[in-house]
Amino acid sequence: MKVADTERSRVLSRLGDEYPFEPRTLDVGGANLSYVDEGPRDARPVLFVHGNPSWSYLWRKPIRELATTRRCIAPDHVGMGLSDKPEHYEYRLARHIENLTRLVRELDLERITLVVHDWGGPIGLGALAAERARFERLVLTNTACFTGLAAPWRIRLCRTPLFGALAVRGFNAFAGAATTMAVEKPLSDVVKRGFLAPYHDWKSRVAVLRFVEDIPMSANDPSWSTLVELERELPRLAALPTAILWGERDFCFTPTFREEWERRLPHAVVKRFEFAGHYLFEDAASEATAALKRFLEGVTP
Repeated sequence: MKVADTERSRVLSRLGDEYPFEPRTLDVGGANLSYVDEGPRDARPVLFVHGNPSWSYLWRKPIRELATTRRCIAPDHVGMGLSDKPEHYEYRLARHIENLTRLVRELDLERITLVVHDWGGPIGLGALAAERARFERLVLTNTACFTGLAAPWRIRLCRTPLFGALAVRGFNAFAGAATTMAVEKPLSDVVKRGFLAPYHDWKSRVAVLRFVEDIPMSANDPSWSTLVELERELPRLAALPTAILWGERDFCFTPTFREEWERRLPHAVVKRFEFAGHYLFEDAASEATAALKRFLEGVTP
Protein backbone atom coordinates (compact mmCIF):
# COMPACT_ATOMS: atom_id res chain seq x y z
CA MET A 1 0.00 0.00 0.00
CA LYS A 2 1.31 3.48 -0.89
CA VAL A 3 2.13 5.95 1.86
CA ALA A 4 -0.68 8.25 0.66
CA ASP A 5 -3.18 5.37 0.81
CA THR A 6 -2.04 4.47 4.30
CA GLU A 7 -2.44 8.07 5.43
CA ARG A 8 -5.90 8.28 3.89
CA SER A 9 -6.98 5.10 5.65
CA ARG A 10 -5.60 6.42 8.95
CA VAL A 11 -7.65 9.61 8.68
CA LEU A 12 -10.83 7.83 7.62
CA SER A 13 -10.55 5.40 10.52
CA ARG A 14 -10.75 8.35 12.93
CA LEU A 15 -13.90 9.85 11.43
CA GLY A 16 -16.47 7.08 11.69
CA ASP A 17 -20.06 8.10 10.96
CA GLU A 18 -19.14 11.78 10.81
CA TYR A 19 -17.74 11.32 7.29
CA PRO A 20 -19.60 8.37 5.72
CA PHE A 21 -18.29 9.00 2.20
CA GLU A 22 -16.03 7.02 -0.07
CA PRO A 23 -13.30 9.37 -1.33
CA ARG A 24 -12.25 9.24 -4.96
CA THR A 25 -9.05 10.56 -6.50
CA LEU A 26 -8.00 12.44 -9.61
CA ASP A 27 -4.41 12.82 -10.79
CA VAL A 28 -3.93 16.54 -11.31
CA GLY A 29 -0.29 16.30 -12.32
CA GLY A 30 2.21 15.79 -9.54
CA ALA A 31 -0.39 14.83 -6.94
CA ASN A 32 -3.67 13.02 -6.39
CA LEU A 33 -6.63 15.21 -5.53
CA SER A 34 -9.24 13.55 -3.30
CA TYR A 35 -12.90 14.37 -3.69
CA VAL A 36 -16.34 13.30 -2.53
CA ASP A 37 -18.94 12.51 -5.19
CA GLU A 38 -22.29 11.61 -3.62
CA GLY A 39 -25.83 11.42 -4.96
CA PRO A 40 -27.44 10.55 -8.30
CA ARG A 41 -25.04 10.98 -11.23
CA ASP A 42 -27.78 12.41 -13.44
CA ALA A 43 -28.88 15.02 -10.87
CA ARG A 44 -27.83 18.67 -11.03
CA PRO A 45 -24.45 18.99 -9.30
CA VAL A 46 -23.54 21.10 -6.30
CA LEU A 47 -19.81 21.80 -6.14
CA PHE A 48 -18.59 22.60 -2.61
CA VAL A 49 -15.18 24.30 -2.35
CA HIS A 50 -13.49 24.65 1.04
CA GLY A 51 -10.76 26.97 2.28
CA ASN A 52 -7.89 26.83 4.77
CA PRO A 53 -7.48 25.03 7.19
CA SER A 54 -10.60 22.95 6.57
CA TRP A 55 -11.33 20.27 3.99
CA SER A 56 -14.36 18.48 2.49
CA TYR A 57 -15.32 17.48 6.04
CA LEU A 58 -16.66 21.04 6.32
CA TRP A 59 -19.48 20.13 3.93
CA ARG A 60 -20.52 16.78 5.41
CA LYS A 61 -23.86 18.05 6.80
CA PRO A 62 -25.24 19.71 3.65
CA ILE A 63 -23.98 16.79 1.55
CA ARG A 64 -25.90 14.31 3.69
CA GLU A 65 -29.05 16.42 3.34
CA LEU A 66 -28.81 17.18 -0.36
CA ALA A 67 -27.37 13.96 -1.81
CA THR A 68 -30.80 12.33 -1.99
CA THR A 69 -31.74 14.63 -4.88
CA ARG A 70 -28.50 16.38 -5.91
CA ARG A 71 -25.08 15.23 -7.01
CA CYS A 72 -22.69 16.65 -4.39
CA ILE A 73 -19.01 17.04 -5.23
CA ALA A 74 -16.52 18.29 -2.64
CA PRO A 75 -12.78 18.21 -3.39
CA ASP A 76 -9.85 18.53 -1.02
CA HIS A 77 -7.27 20.91 -2.42
CA VAL A 78 -3.84 19.37 -2.92
CA GLY A 79 -2.11 19.46 0.44
CA MET A 80 -5.42 19.41 2.33
CA GLY A 81 -7.76 16.76 3.70
CA LEU A 82 -7.33 13.37 2.04
CA SER A 83 -5.41 14.68 -0.99
CA ASP A 84 -1.69 14.13 -1.40
CA LYS A 85 0.50 16.52 0.59
CA PRO A 86 3.78 16.89 -1.33
CA GLU A 87 6.43 18.97 0.38
CA HIS A 88 7.50 20.56 -2.87
CA TYR A 89 4.51 21.71 -4.88
CA GLU A 90 3.20 24.87 -6.50
CA TYR A 91 0.87 25.85 -3.67
CA ARG A 92 -0.42 28.95 -5.46
CA LEU A 93 -3.91 30.24 -6.13
CA ALA A 94 -3.57 29.74 -9.88
CA ARG A 95 -2.59 26.09 -9.45
CA HIS A 96 -5.52 25.35 -7.14
CA ILE A 97 -7.85 26.95 -9.71
CA GLU A 98 -6.29 24.79 -12.42
CA ASN A 99 -6.81 21.65 -10.33
CA LEU A 100 -10.46 22.43 -9.62
CA THR A 101 -11.09 23.28 -13.26
CA ARG A 102 -9.58 19.94 -14.26
CA LEU A 103 -11.94 18.15 -11.87
CA VAL A 104 -14.97 19.96 -13.33
CA ARG A 105 -13.91 19.00 -16.84
CA GLU A 106 -13.00 15.44 -15.94
CA LEU A 107 -16.42 14.85 -14.36
CA ASP A 108 -18.03 16.77 -17.23
CA LEU A 109 -20.24 18.69 -14.81
CA GLU A 110 -23.03 20.89 -16.20
CA ARG A 111 -25.60 23.22 -14.60
CA ILE A 112 -23.44 23.49 -11.49
CA THR A 113 -24.32 25.32 -8.31
CA LEU A 114 -21.02 26.51 -6.86
CA VAL A 115 -20.82 26.84 -3.06
CA VAL A 116 -17.63 28.46 -1.74
CA HIS A 117 -16.12 29.26 1.62
CA ASP A 118 -12.96 31.09 2.70
CA TRP A 119 -10.11 30.44 0.20
CA GLY A 120 -12.61 28.38 -1.76
CA GLY A 121 -14.03 31.70 -2.98
CA PRO A 122 -11.23 32.71 -5.35
CA ILE A 123 -10.47 29.08 -6.21
CA GLY A 124 -14.07 28.29 -7.07
CA LEU A 125 -14.65 31.56 -8.90
CA GLY A 126 -11.47 30.94 -10.88
CA ALA A 127 -12.89 27.63 -12.10
CA LEU A 128 -16.20 29.33 -12.82
CA ALA A 129 -14.44 31.97 -14.94
CA ALA A 130 -12.61 29.24 -16.85
CA GLU A 131 -15.79 27.22 -17.51
CA ARG A 132 -18.53 29.85 -17.26
CA ALA A 133 -21.09 27.92 -19.36
CA ARG A 134 -21.07 24.99 -16.94
CA PHE A 135 -22.32 27.03 -13.93
CA GLU A 136 -25.87 28.19 -13.23
CA ARG A 137 -25.90 29.31 -9.58
CA LEU A 138 -23.49 30.67 -6.96
CA VAL A 139 -23.52 30.58 -3.16
CA LEU A 140 -21.01 32.67 -1.21
CA THR A 141 -20.32 31.87 2.44
CA ASN A 142 -17.78 33.90 4.42
CA THR A 143 -15.26 34.45 1.67
CA ALA A 144 -13.66 37.16 -0.46
CA CYS A 145 -12.38 37.58 -3.99
CA PHE A 146 -11.24 41.19 -4.09
CA THR A 147 -8.40 43.39 -2.93
CA GLY A 148 -8.53 46.22 -0.43
CA LEU A 149 -9.70 44.58 2.81
CA ALA A 150 -7.11 43.57 5.39
CA ALA A 151 -6.60 40.15 6.97
CA PRO A 152 -6.69 39.90 10.78
CA TRP A 153 -3.39 40.37 12.57
CA ARG A 154 -3.52 36.78 13.84
CA ILE A 155 -3.38 35.53 10.25
CA ARG A 156 -0.70 38.02 9.23
CA LEU A 157 1.38 36.86 12.18
CA CYS A 158 1.39 33.31 10.80
CA ARG A 159 3.15 34.62 7.69
CA THR A 160 6.16 35.74 9.72
CA PRO A 161 9.31 33.89 8.56
CA LEU A 162 10.45 31.10 10.91
CA PHE A 163 7.79 31.90 13.51
CA GLY A 164 5.01 31.11 11.05
CA ALA A 165 6.45 27.70 10.17
CA LEU A 166 7.02 26.84 13.83
CA ALA A 167 3.52 27.91 14.85
CA VAL A 168 1.56 26.47 11.91
CA ARG A 169 3.52 23.32 11.13
CA GLY A 170 5.15 22.67 14.47
CA PHE A 171 2.33 23.44 16.91
CA ASN A 172 -0.68 23.27 14.55
CA ALA A 173 -1.57 26.78 15.70
CA PHE A 174 -3.62 27.64 12.60
CA ALA A 175 -5.77 24.53 12.21
CA GLY A 176 -5.97 24.04 15.95
CA ALA A 177 -7.04 27.60 16.64
CA ALA A 178 -9.73 27.35 13.96
CA THR A 179 -11.61 24.74 15.99
CA THR A 180 -12.35 27.43 18.58
CA MET A 181 -11.97 30.77 16.75
CA ALA A 182 -14.01 29.79 13.68
CA VAL A 183 -17.14 28.91 15.66
CA GLU A 184 -19.45 30.51 18.18
CA LYS A 185 -20.75 27.19 19.51
CA PRO A 186 -18.10 24.84 20.96
CA LEU A 187 -17.33 21.89 18.72
CA SER A 188 -17.57 18.41 20.18
CA ASP A 189 -14.35 16.45 20.59
CA VAL A 190 -15.48 14.20 17.74
CA VAL A 191 -15.93 17.10 15.34
CA LYS A 192 -12.66 18.73 16.40
CA ARG A 193 -10.92 15.46 15.69
CA GLY A 194 -12.55 15.40 12.27
CA PHE A 195 -11.29 18.84 11.30
CA LEU A 196 -7.78 18.12 12.59
CA ALA A 197 -7.32 14.47 11.58
CA PRO A 198 -5.57 15.24 8.26
CA TYR A 199 -3.16 17.68 9.94
CA HIS A 200 -1.43 15.64 12.59
CA ASP A 201 2.28 16.39 12.09
CA TRP A 202 4.79 18.72 10.47
CA LYS A 203 4.64 17.00 7.08
CA SER A 204 0.85 16.90 6.83
CA ARG A 205 0.52 20.62 7.63
CA VAL A 206 2.60 21.84 4.71
CA ALA A 207 -0.30 23.30 2.73
CA VAL A 208 -1.89 24.91 5.79
CA LEU A 209 1.22 27.09 5.97
CA ARG A 210 1.55 27.52 2.20
CA PHE A 211 -2.04 28.75 1.90
CA VAL A 212 -1.37 31.38 4.58
CA GLU A 213 1.85 32.44 2.89
CA ASP A 214 0.03 32.74 -0.46
CA ILE A 215 -2.67 35.17 0.73
CA PRO A 216 -2.39 38.11 -1.72
CA MET A 217 -2.05 41.07 0.60
CA SER A 218 -0.02 43.36 -1.68
CA ALA A 219 1.24 43.64 -5.24
CA ASN A 220 4.49 42.02 -4.08
CA ASP A 221 2.76 38.70 -3.35
CA PRO A 222 2.95 36.01 -6.09
CA SER A 223 -0.83 35.46 -6.30
CA TRP A 224 -1.75 39.14 -6.32
CA SER A 225 -2.10 39.32 -10.11
CA THR A 226 -4.33 36.21 -10.09
CA LEU A 227 -6.63 37.78 -7.50
CA VAL A 228 -6.77 41.05 -9.44
CA GLU A 229 -7.77 39.15 -12.60
CA LEU A 230 -10.55 37.37 -10.68
CA GLU A 231 -11.73 40.67 -9.21
CA ARG A 232 -12.09 42.05 -12.74
CA GLU A 233 -14.30 39.07 -13.60
CA LEU A 234 -16.84 39.77 -10.84
CA PRO A 235 -19.09 42.04 -12.95
CA ARG A 236 -19.69 39.04 -15.23
CA LEU A 237 -21.53 37.37 -12.34
CA ALA A 238 -24.41 39.84 -12.56
CA ALA A 239 -26.51 37.39 -14.58
CA LEU A 240 -25.80 34.44 -12.29
CA PRO A 241 -28.40 33.78 -9.57
CA THR A 242 -26.45 34.29 -6.35
CA ALA A 243 -27.06 33.79 -2.65
CA ILE A 244 -24.91 35.17 0.15
CA LEU A 245 -25.18 33.10 3.33
CA TRP A 246 -23.12 34.77 6.02
CA GLY A 247 -22.03 34.02 9.56
CA GLU A 248 -22.09 37.51 11.07
CA ARG A 249 -19.68 36.78 13.92
CA ASP A 250 -16.79 35.72 11.73
CA PHE A 251 -13.52 37.11 13.14
CA CYS A 252 -11.88 36.91 9.70
CA PHE A 253 -14.50 37.52 7.01
CA THR A 254 -16.42 40.10 8.98
CA PRO A 255 -19.72 41.71 7.92
CA THR A 256 -17.58 44.30 6.09
CA PHE A 257 -16.74 41.60 3.54
CA ARG A 258 -20.43 40.73 3.16
CA GLU A 259 -21.23 44.38 2.57
CA GLU A 260 -18.56 44.50 -0.13
CA TRP A 261 -20.12 41.49 -1.83
CA GLU A 262 -23.51 43.18 -1.67
CA ARG A 263 -22.06 46.29 -3.29
CA ARG A 264 -20.45 44.30 -6.09
CA LEU A 265 -23.33 41.86 -6.60
CA PRO A 266 -26.46 43.91 -5.83
CA HIS A 267 -28.68 41.27 -7.43
CA ALA A 268 -27.69 38.65 -4.83
CA VAL A 269 -30.13 37.50 -2.17
CA VAL A 270 -28.66 37.75 1.31
CA LYS A 271 -29.32 35.78 4.47
CA ARG A 272 -27.44 36.73 7.62
CA PHE A 273 -26.90 34.29 10.46
CA GLU A 274 -26.49 36.64 13.40
CA PHE A 275 -25.07 34.11 15.88
CA ALA A 276 -22.81 32.11 13.54
CA GLY A 277 -19.08 32.44 13.04
CA HIS A 278 -16.68 31.51 10.25
CA TYR A 279 -17.79 27.87 10.08
CA LEU A 280 -21.38 28.66 9.23
CA PHE A 281 -22.31 25.01 8.62
CA GLU A 282 -21.20 24.14 12.15
CA ASP A 283 -22.82 27.01 14.06
CA ALA A 284 -26.06 27.04 12.05
CA ALA A 285 -25.99 23.74 10.16
CA SER A 286 -29.73 23.11 9.95
CA GLU A 287 -30.68 26.70 9.14
CA ALA A 288 -27.88 27.21 6.61
CA THR A 289 -28.57 23.89 4.89
CA ALA A 290 -32.28 24.71 4.71
CA ALA A 291 -31.46 28.10 3.18
CA LEU A 292 -29.15 26.45 0.65
CA LYS A 293 -31.82 23.91 -0.21
CA ARG A 294 -34.42 26.63 -0.75
CA PHE A 295 -32.06 28.51 -3.04
CA LEU A 296 -31.41 25.39 -5.08
CA GLU A 297 -35.18 25.05 -5.48
CA GLY A 298 -35.47 28.62 -6.73
CA VAL A 299 -36.95 29.96 -3.51
CA THR A 300 -35.53 32.91 -1.57
CA PRO A 301 -33.37 31.51 1.29
